[in-house]
Amino acid sequence: MKTTRYLIIGGGLTGDAACKGIREVDSEGSIMLVGDEEHAPYKRPPLSKGLWRGDEESTIWRGTADLGVDLQLGRKIVALDQEGREALDDRGERYAYERLLLATGGRPRRLRFGDDVVYFRTLDDYRSLRALAQSGARFCVIGGGFIGSEIAAALALNRLPVTIVFPETGIGARIFPRELSRAITDHYRDRGVEVLAGASVHEIERDGDVKRIRLADGRVLEADAVVAGLGIEPNDELAASAGLGVANGIVVDAFGRATGREDVFAAGDVARFPVAALATHMRVEHEDHAKSHGRIIGANMAGANERYDHLPFFYSDLFDLGYEAVGELDSRVETLAELGDVGDSGIVYYLDGERRPRGILLWNLFGRVDDARKLICAGEPIVPGALAERVA
Repeated sequence: MKTTRYLIIGGGLTGDAACKGIREVDSEGSIMLVGDEEHAPYKRPPLSKGLWRGDEESTIWRGTADLGVDLQLGRKIVALDQEGREALDDRGERYAYERLLLATGGRPRRLRFGDDVVYFRTLDDYRSLRALAQSGARFCVIGGGFIGSEIAAALALNRLPVTIVFPETGIGARIFPRELSRAITDHYRDRGVEVLAGASVHEIERDGDVKRIRLADGRVLEADAVVAGLGIEPNDELAASAGLGVANGIVVDAFGRATGREDVFAAGDVARFPVAALATHMRVEHEDHAKSHGRIIGANMAGANERYDHLPFFYSDLFDLGYEAVGELDSRVETLAELGDVGDSGIVYYLDGERRPRGILLWNLFGRVDDARKLICAGEPIVPGALAERVA
């Protein structure tokens, strides 16, 4: 039996941030972090961004062990006894705790076929892809959303042949207005990426070292490697089996506490938390939320009692293009945009029925997230004209 004051289940960025939050309040309490990867916590965004642009792998590590944290790596917690305050891992080891944090994150959505696919999410996935890239492999990327678009751009930047396949009308079509999505798609084609929009993968077959990707319309693609970026599903099964409230993520209050518990918390990708600025609950899968939510909820485990009122943002790099965004982005709602050419800076507002912004996209415009956040929190209707000046 291992014993600790604070037990953190999940070895990602949220778990590391929670350790830092605990140490802001409690410099001496024992912390144990159990992660199913063999690696200590690291930054995930560089795996599809900076590492492909020349950054060293050494820059991703978070230094969690330097906080006096006992890292239990390559282990998965499979059962919780909330009343006894114990956890059981897949090797039969038990952990006794006083306060528990579930930072279990998410797992990639998978295709119903094709075992020989890289479902890109972890450092090991990056290393596998990098090894293939160094051999000059041909790539097929499935998915035109956040991860798929970043991976396709990263591979193309490294002068590798890339085909990207997705069922939507354009890259990022679920969040970008149609005109912007179309311009981004054209930009990818200009950069040498074969873009197959409106296409669905029906089957993946292997013939020696070659993968044959059969599309629903009968076309067949050939590639040396297939990468899928289809989003993630929350790892909330452990919480559900323990009787905690789950609704596409672990339901928590503004302090990160699981329903009906004072000693069990959840944070990061797996948590569904209240968002006061939008009068709703959200589950957010991006770096800013992982760090900010993890830190505050970690501090709350140690007694800080601080509300999480932060409206998280996210960002992406696509070749020489980039954006920062905050709030809810959904291309199906009414938008108000001031956009020029795809290489210019601009703003898109995502509006509710009363023309109040629920989300703001800052296209090629950086350092204005706080201003955009204030506009959303103000809850005032947006009118046409002088959009850029409102966040200048």
